[in-house]
Amino acid sequence: MSLTLRASTNGCTLNVRVHPGARRNAVTGTHDGALKISLTTPPTDGRANAALIAFLADHLNIPRAAITLVAGATSRSKTLHLEGFTPEALNAMLEPNPV
Repeated sequence: MSLTLRASTNGCTLNVRVHPGARRNAVTGTHDGALKISLTTPPTDGRANAALIAFLADHLNIPRAAITLVAGATSRSKTLHLEGFTPEALNAMLEPNPV
């Protein structure tokens, strides 16, 4: 998986490409350096943004407050700030586990 992660003052930023209205919530791969995530929530009234933060927090086992939407509130391409992570640590957590 080749993600574009950037270190910031107290964490790192992650680019995400969201597919709202999908059949299930899942990490589906990468797209142009961004993490691809499918969400069942439709993109209305910011509900997909809230669902994205909730899904990632659950997926990474971190509090929702540690994730902030930095850019892309109305776009499928979003930038998130994850507090307390280095790019290396986040990349390791997002790597798929071998079966």
